[in-house]
Amino acid sequence: MNFTIGTKGDIRIVPVTKDQVPQGLEDLATFLKEKKLFTGAKGEVYADLGLKGHNVVLVGLGEQGKLDEEVYRLSFYKVGKELAKAKVTEVTVDLPQHPELCYRHAAMAAAEGLYQSVYSFDKYLTTKEDKAVLNEVGFKILKGKEDKVAPGLEEISNIISGLTLARNLVNEPAETIYPATLAKAAEEALTPLGVEVEVMGLEQIKELGMTAFLAVARGSSKEPKLIVMRYKGGKADDEIIGLVGKGLTYDSGGYAIKPAGGMVTMHTDMGGAGGVIGAMAAIAGNKVERNVTAVVASCENMISGDAYKNGDIIKAMSGKTIEIGNTDAEGRVTLADAIYYTATKENVSEIIDVATLTGAVIVALGSHYTGAVTNDQAMMDKVLAASKTGGEKLWQLPSDDIYRDMVKGKRADLLNSVKGGAGSITAGLFLENFTEGKKWVHMDIAGTSHMDSPSGYLTAGATGVPVKTLYHYCKGEENLECC
Repeated sequence: MNFTIGTKGDIRIVPVTKDQVPQGLEDLATFLKEKKLFTGAKGEVYADLGLKGHNVVLVGLGEQGKLDEEVYRLSFYKVGKELAKAKVTEVTVDLPQHPELCYRHAAMAAAEGLYQSVYSFDKYLTTKEDKAVLNEVGFKILKGKEDKVAPGLEEISNIISGLTLARNLVNEPAETIYPATLAKAAEEALTPLGVEVEVMGLEQIKELGMTAFLAVARGSSKEPKLIVMRYKGGKADDEIIGLVGKGLTYDSGGYAIKPAGGMVTMHTDMGGAGGVIGAMAAIAGNKVERNVTAVVASCENMISGDAYKNGDIIKAMSGKTIEIGNTDAEGRVTLADAIYYTATKENVSEIIDVATLTGAVIVALGSHYTGAVTNDQAMMDKVLAASKTGGEKLWQLPSDDIYRDMVKGKRADLLNSVKGGAGSITAGLFLENFTEGKKWVHMDIAGTSHMDSPSGYLTAGATGVPVKTLYHYCKGEENLECC
């Protein structure tokens, strides 16, 4: 979808707040009010298209004074769905100014909403739905706003590219996305954007001493890959932000085998990897002036005569020992080495790890909020602010010492699975043991990176979470441009 300043086609989208009369459409507004067909309520859409129509689509924004970017995203998503029914391929958005909402951000949110309405993953359908796709969107904007809105539309286009990359990777089945092909996809997407991508195979991983990662990988015939992506957008002596994504391209549960229904979507267990790869694409595409390194330890968790077992005690790269209480709690075991490697080998100052880590976070928060724990509240506050900017809901969970004590072992230093509830918290705080004291935030995206049914402006399947949060965090809230 191409976003530009100016007009496209002969159909207009006119955003309207509740009970507002759109200028030049007074007769239509009176008719709609009398017939109770349109009031401007949030997400309400009325399309007057056709030979004798006004060629206008009214979209309700709800009450004036309560607008935010999420309202725009949802409302324009619904507009996009209506345009698809009418097979509209070009449209102009008449973008109004609202005192409570940044004009640039309103344009970006509208553009994202339209994009969300057309995204689909139908690659493997032999018979595809015959539908026109909206591909040209012009924004008719107020005079003097061009120098702010035009860069904003370019920025959101690059963010959308990162979202699309992440969603497509997560939606792919495990037979096509496994460690080697995930690494190849990262190289092909990021290298042209100026990101250095280093892929390490089995022997290099062994040389690094990543024994926890290798324990999980042992049961699969697919060779594990350590994927390191380095973007140098800042000065040479600037600090480096570290991003770590869980890269399990398939999770059978190992000897703690999942039931058949629980395995069907386990190609999505690399949602963290997809998220950081997509975020790196958005960061590099927009030439963010920061240094960012992303790390993915990618493998499959399978069953074989050599697979690791419940009750095993394994040593991590850091030297700490881990008692395996549950081979289906494998993500934290691979992340232990990935986080330690990032903290000690890549010279990062802080780390955000993202992972489809626990079913417990879905029990706690459903599919609407990502859960998070941290060892640094100031950093957590910045991540929370970034999630709000991106429209990706995030909820901070407690990091009390009582939970830290729960992951301490008796037969080994640490337990990879503990009893007593609070599973998302204890899984996150298990990872804290490998941060080497670096500032750190853990995000559990098990409920938010992939959904079984549509919600709001997100379709079923991969959502792209947490690409926008990571992007805005790395960009820095202090660098938000508004008008």
